[in-house]
Amino acid sequence: MPIPEITPAELARRLAGPPEARPVLVDVRFPHEHEWVALPDSVLMPLPELEDFHAQLDALRGRPVVVYCHHGVRSLDGAAYLIDRGLDAVSLHGGIDLYSRTVDPSLPRY
Repeated sequence: MPIPEITPAELARRLAGPPEARPVLVDVRFPHEHEWVALPDSVLMPLPELEDFHAQLDALRGRPVVVYCHHGVRSLDGAAYLIDRGLDAVSLHGGIDLYSRTVDPSLPRY
């Protein structure tokens, strides 16, 4: 079954909505990538360490989660992992790179 994705434009629309409807943003990149550029209020959970975040992931149950990375490849694996654990997760299509090019050009690109 394909992993569900969200477009950068749709994510921007949801982030602009009421706080209770905003998704939780999970960044599955490495710390140095997150330090360079990250979506506001995102939580860093590097993909190779996702299984170590049991408590944090359990706290996300019942909330929409958007998983992102640089280009949207690692986030597919991250979203699949979260979906397998019963979370309502999607992957950000094109990652933060596409988001910065189409929604928020003020974000640094690398």
